[in-house]
Amino acid sequence: MRKYLNWLPPRIASKLFGFLSATPQMRKKIDRRYDGILAALQDRLKPYRDSHTKHSSIPETGRGRQEILDEMRQIVAAETSAWKKGFVSGAVYSGDDEHISFLNEVYAIQSQSNPLHPDVWPSSTKYEAEIVAMTAEMLGARTASESTGADKEICGVVTSGGTESILLAVKAYRDRARAVRGVKKPEIIVPSTAHAAFDKAAQYLNVKIIHVPVGDDFAADVEATAKAVTASTIAIAGSAPSFPHGAIDPIARLSELAARRKVGFHTDACLGGFVLPWAKKLGYDVPPFDFELPGVTSISADTHKYGYAPKGTSVLLYKDSDLRHYQYFKAADWPGGLYYSPTLAGSRPGALSAACWAAMVAIGKTGYMQATQKIMQTASAIKNEIKKMSDLFLLGEPLWVIAFGSKTLDIYRVMDCMTTKGWSLNALHKPPCLHLCVTLRHTQPGVAERFVRDLNEAIEHVKANPQAEGGMAPIYGMAATLPVRTVVEDLLDRYIDMLYRV
Repeated sequence: MRKYLNWLPPRIASKLFGFLSATPQMRKKIDRRYDGILAALQDRLKPYRDSHTKHSSIPETGRGRQEILDEMRQIVAAETSAWKKGFVSGAVYSGDDEHISFLNEVYAIQSQSNPLHPDVWPSSTKYEAEIVAMTAEMLGARTASESTGADKEICGVVTSGGTESILLAVKAYRDRARAVRGVKKPEIIVPSTAHAAFDKAAQYLNVKIIHVPVGDDFAADVEATAKAVTASTIAIAGSAPSFPHGAIDPIARLSELAARRKVGFHTDACLGGFVLPWAKKLGYDVPPFDFELPGVTSISADTHKYGYAPKGTSVLLYKDSDLRHYQYFKAADWPGGLYYSPTLAGSRPGALSAACWAAMVAIGKTGYMQATQKIMQTASAIKNEIKKMSDLFLLGEPLWVIAFGSKTLDIYRVMDCMTTKGWSLNALHKPPCLHLCVTLRHTQPGVAERFVRDLNEAIEHVKANPQAEGGMAPIYGMAATLPVRTVVEDLLDRYIDMLYRV
């Protein structure tokens, strides 16, 4: 059925599949296919089903604390091996034992703090204000104020991660456009390679999202973006770099376009915000992407990636406080008193903000520069070796997020083979490819060489066994080849359901 659906326009194919899948015979066939795929993943994704105590209800009497700690140590020992060895793409960006111990100690000191109550924990206010100020300075705040002579100060907030930063930025642009321009049906324009968090924000906030194509270099098409702008456009966005292919969109041209059309421009630097400034100082070819550009009105940058803070912090910056005010929530007539919240959450773990602040202050500019240099050198070595592999090709000209595909092999079977060797790579589609997001874990001696050796062996294995079953290849193969989103989304629904079953 797949090949016939692929001949049809996506909208027609989707309707046809919806009709066919409603029939009992087709439903049973689809369910069997899904059950087979998910059953093959059970052992990998739920390895503790039989080896540890299950809790489907609160115990009648509490377990001993030492017993709980011992069990958790067993679990963490099994889960840290792969990323400590540098076998995981992204995910853990530092992983240094001394750094982790330091952050854990900071977290313990601040474990009870909550930024929702700044009168009780004014320390949270100090830490978050300084995180914002340090990040803003790194991303061109001083340059922007000097070049424009503006009195308004670049400002921001600390959020729980890149998704929340992007969602709040979209909310601010939506609400400002509604209040200032009377926009009732807001639209945001993003490249097709923009992070899925923009789609999530659009869905949550009832904003229409316009995806524009990317060129052969996997960077946003400026002309297509210009054609997409309408009176309902609230903002344009670009990535620095994009998650899939590590390409930096033409932020200068896109932000100039946004300024001419009097709409906001958001640079999503969640992945690159704490790499690109240092890479530029090291002499790498980094195009302008931050507040150095007059048209850039907001930036997201994740401190919990290459800022080497613990998971759960990101920074959202605005060119001025007027725009930031539109993201706030205030309730002045609630019987519970005056309620206000700058971000989505009410109560938040102040310990995460404290640990983020501590990480930035402890590492310093010299530390970030040294870390970036190691990452860039390791990425260059890996890219050079991939270029020698006749069965693979690089997508674009990435700096350290290395995407590669194949015209001769099923790249997802290559991924599955690498998985059996202990590697955890990111699978992408449109086009089908994989990527390795290089972190400090990969800069350890021998890791890059091991990756190249294992990748060569995986290629030879797939050549010899092109039809091998199992792994994630069936899921990504469906996503990459079927024009019908309903198929894969239905499977993902079941996948998530499986994860939350005891």
